[in-house]
Amino acid sequence: MAKKEKKVGLFLAQTAKIVDPIINRLLNLCVGKKFQGMVKYQINTGGKRIRPALAIASAKLFGGKTRDVLYPAAGLEILHNYSLIIDDIIDNSFLRRGKPTVWAKFGRSIAQCIGIDFGAAIFQAANRSRYPVKTSEILAKTLKILVEGEISDILFEQSGRKDEPYVVKNRYRNVSEKRYLEMVGKKTASLFQSCCEIGAVSAGAKEKQIKALKNYGFNLGVAFQVKDDILDIFGEGQKFGKKIGKDIQEGKMANAIICFAYQEFSQKEKKEFSQIIRKGVISDRDIRRAIILIKKTKAREKAINYGERFIEKAKANLSLLPKNSWNRALVDLCDIVIEREN
Repeated sequence: MAKKEKKVGLFLAQTAKIVDPIINRLLNLCVGKKFQGMVKYQINTGGKRIRPALAIASAKLFGGKTRDVLYPAAGLEILHNYSLIIDDIIDNSFLRRGKPTVWAKFGRSIAQCIGIDFGAAIFQAANRSRYPVKTSEILAKTLKILVEGEISDILFEQSGRKDEPYVVKNRYRNVSEKRYLEMVGKKTASLFQSCCEIGAVSAGAKEKQIKALKNYGFNLGVAFQVKDDILDIFGEGQKFGKKIGKDIQEGKMANAIICFAYQEFSQKEKKEFSQIIRKGVISDRDIRRAIILIKKTKAREKAINYGERFIEKAKANLSLLPKNSWNRALVDLCDIVIEREN
């Protein structure tokens, strides 16, 4: 595993080295020097660059050239970070990657303005791609799907937003596995899928090949989110870069661990957990108690198995595609996603 980690880590580092200058160039376009540092803050907080790496590896899988996928890859990372800026505002999150979120550092109004810059830069990236119209369509569709996923995530919250009548009226009180998967498929997996699609399109892959690679990306994306959910409850705060139990603090039911745990709870435990997660203000003590309840169940084991099933589906789709070093790199990425600690 250490050898795979090293290989994938090197590839991600190489991706960052070639993509980050393009990202910064796009974000700086038409932005005055006075504001450029602010606009680039989110990107400069770090990130693994998995999404542009997926796009590049997908293009290379079919013999594509890096230069043909470089701008779309940058656009995908900008889109991802755009969604994080908005997500952090919606969730009142103070930390991202161990650093203050954009709104926590600059204020909500400035963060919203910066988000608009990111939105514009996404399509400036598409305009510089090999197939600008097709790339723009994929990016636009992905953004709309992401928004639907975000709305579902908000509706899975059990408390708060009393000044938002639609949310209060339409909340989901129970989150089934089916509803969870639908939300994750839109909010997380759709972007992984689009990274693979754009990479394949940039290389001129055939429709059948693009479909298989999109399926790979979708399943990888679901597994990635399931692992995030596991780390949210059972991770180490320093490694994870976010507060442990953040989903509980935000009153969210749309977490694989919480979803599986709730299915196992006795009626008494369901009542206690619901009382915690539906509080207006959830304290650290409440979070600790909720995690104690969760640890009594087999939710962690079930979530691990659930994530691994999607990894196997992802790998099965790769078996239909060209067998080369880039195929192996995408297989390695599957293993790293499910074993990661942050």
